[in-house]
Amino acid sequence: MAADPSTPGEPTVATTERVRRWWWHLTPQRQDRLAVLAPLAAVLLFLAAIIASFGYLRLEEIDREQEAVRRDVEYAQQRLRLRLLERQEQLMRIARDISNGELDVDEFHLRAETLVNQYPELERLSWIDERRRIKGTYATASLQPNLRQMLGDTLRLGETQNIYNLARELQQPVYAQRPATPTGVPLLQLHIPLVDKTRFVGVVLAEYSVDGLYRYGVPAEVSARYAVSLLDDRGQRLAGTSVPPRNAATSLLPWLTPVNEFEVPVSPVGNGLILRAQAYRTSLGVIGSGLFWLVGVLSIMTTWMLIANWRHTRRRQQAQQALVSETNFRRAMENSMPTGMRAMDLQGRITYVNAAFCQMTGWSESELVGRTAPFPYWPDTDHETLTQMLNEELAGRFTPGGVQMRVKRPDNTLFDARLYVSPLIDARGTQTGWMTSMTDITEPNRIREQLSSSFERFTTVLEALDASISVAPLGSDEMLFANKLYRLWFGNRTEGHLQLIAQAGMPAQALSDESLDQVDSFAGMPTNVLPEAESENAEVYLSELGLWLEVRTRYLSWVDGRLAQMVIATDITARRLAEQQAAAQADRAQNASRLITMGEMASSVAHELNQPLTAINNYCHGMVSRIKAQQITEQDLLGALEKTARQAQRAGQIIQRIRSFVKRSEPNRTWSVVNDMIDEAVELAEIELRRRNVRLTRQVASRLPMLLVDPILIEQVLINLLKNAAESVDAAQRPTAQRKAELRVLQRRLDDTDVVEFSVLDSGNGLAPEVMDRLYEAFYSTKTDGMGIGLNLCRSIVESHQGRMRAENIYNGAALTGCCFSFWIPVGQPQTGTAEPKSQPIKTPG
Repeated sequence: MAADPSTPGEPTVATTERVRRWWWHLTPQRQDRLAVLAPLAAVLLFLAAIIASFGYLRLEEIDREQEAVRRDVEYAQQRLRLRLLERQEQLMRIARDISNGELDVDEFHLRAETLVNQYPELERLSWIDERRRIKGTYATASLQPNLRQMLGDTLRLGETQNIYNLARELQQPVYAQRPATPTGVPLLQLHIPLVDKTRFVGVVLAEYSVDGLYRYGVPAEVSARYAVSLLDDRGQRLAGTSVPPRNAATSLLPWLTPVNEFEVPVSPVGNGLILRAQAYRTSLGVIGSGLFWLVGVLSIMTTWMLIANWRHTRRRQQAQQALVSETNFRRAMENSMPTGMRAMDLQGRITYVNAAFCQMTGWSESELVGRTAPFPYWPDTDHETLTQMLNEELAGRFTPGGVQMRVKRPDNTLFDARLYVSPLIDARGTQTGWMTSMTDITEPNRIREQLSSSFERFTTVLEALDASISVAPLGSDEMLFANKLYRLWFGNRTEGHLQLIAQAGMPAQALSDESLDQVDSFAGMPTNVLPEAESENAEVYLSELGLWLEVRTRYLSWVDGRLAQMVIATDITARRLAEQQAAAQADRAQNASRLITMGEMASSVAHELNQPLTAINNYCHGMVSRIKAQQITEQDLLGALEKTARQAQRAGQIIQRIRSFVKRSEPNRTWSVVNDMIDEAVELAEIELRRRNVRLTRQVASRLPMLLVDPILIEQVLINLLKNAAESVDAAQRPTAQRKAELRVLQRRLDDTDVVEFSVLDSGNGLAPEVMDRLYEAFYSTKTDGMGIGLNLCRSIVESHQGRMRAENIYNGAALTGCCFSFWIPVGQPQTGTAEPKSQPIKTPG
């Protein structure tokens, strides 16, 4: 199938057509402005493109030069580094032979001479003992006479002595820069320590000529392309050549001013010796940029001429713009009015409508101007009524407050409008017709109807609420509002409103002068801020109704501007009954948990009691046998009886602790000593720990504060955690040395609160992730005979004391080595809510 030849050109034709339409839709002023600014913008863009091109090419050249310098400098640095490391290795072999006693002074002299003659950068090689005396040295003939030293001399230069001491301390090779003298050349020193079985016996001192390192270490191809030099740590040139700094006046372009250079420290010397290379200048300067300046000057001249032409055209356009603005201002006033305007002559023919009228009715100006009644926007069913209204309007009998009518749009939709009619007077004071303004009131009517419906629904909801709601102004007995439940409880009187406020501890006249001594938490606040404040709430008991009520009050501004107080009372009798039942269930669960704990420890308790009872039995049988045989003295008999009494006392103490732990008692929070609770809990828990062969260690901080807690409940938590720790260690089948548990008690600060933290650590198998997620879930247990209520009750007990409880595994690296259960109790009196009245009996149905 042959392609349509006109298809490729269609997008271009369409784009050209859109541009043409856009151009002709512009005003003449904008067309003139664009016609002048377009060439100016093109010239500026062309100049910017030329500048950007020259700059980009020059920067690319600079980047390439810098990369080449960096690559060559790093290559030269590697050559220097390898040369220094080779010399260092050879010198370290000499030092090792000297330390091992394999090299004497003569042999050292021969080997030093060989090295110095073989490597021209070496100026001198010396052997210095531990007392800084020179035992052997060899130097080149070119070494300055003032730097020569004789055998037996000591080091004279302070800097060399410091480096000598540094090498003795570090016992590693140390490089140092020996500064140049006014008549000499700089030298690089290498101190290699001599160590005989960790004892420092001197150094081998090698001195390099920095100039020799430059001449023999830097590759010739690098020094031919760049000005290469060796610098010290202060930037002073030690050897080599450098390029003099360029003057900014020698080049007209800013990127030609800096010298292309790169420097890098020479390893292993470090920052004490730096290799720098500077590229020689290769740019042509202003001669190579002549084309750029020619293009720039021509662009500037063209821009100046275009700007001059634009300013001349602009002055001509200002007069025309003022005339057009005055005309457009009047039309803009008419079109910007949101109110529809309609003008009629004295015969009732429409002579003018504004844009708002056309937009409101949906009919165009051509469809309305020149029409007489019936008008197109009249609804068909209202013709008779609207015709009568129009006749009265033409007769001058119109209502000053306007009339309401329905208006029809072309799509037959209707909206409500209000029309205001006034005479149309010309400049000579003659009435030429009637001017009508029309406003769309559909939305206000809809809002009015919605408000009415909302008020009806809101009233219905308030009447059906299961809470009593009342509103009364401050300092008055008037009842502003009362819903059905309030009227059922208290009638239409304000006494119930005031009684609820009084029992809740919230004065009803907090702003009046008569009750200055009774103020609520809003005292001192401006009255205009009170309605925005949060509400207050309290729980009260009304004996007249036999109900517990939750009372909430807040201030509000009534519809007439008066400050009123609203009271919402909700019946919470069922909730209070449920709370009492839950508290009783929790108390029974705690007692059951203690009984279960002691039941699980029954065998351990029996074993613990069996020891003193067996001892008592043995003592009694022994005394009976010796009395029958008349082989006991009175003193021996008293000793045996005292031992029997101690064993009986021990058994009694065990039974007493168990009895006080499991007996049912009312919750009683008292100021308790932490150490006493720990001793009581450990005494009972150690029975289980000894049975399972688990060793318990205690770390209890000294001078712990007293806690406001129920000691029996805290002991129950500790016993449960210690018992679980013993079971975990026993289940892990740890060896005897690792069968241990630890109890830590210390005071710390958590979230800006002082707390006492109790921690129980064991060496068991820890907790699996799925167990950790359900750890405190009721009736969930990992033990086959467990009920799953122990940890749940423990957390409930701790949280009832405003504390928190957590569990985490203990790791040694990646290995799981145990588990840690922690809980903490806040120090001092726990923060409680609003004080409640004394408990009243709650009557249940039936």
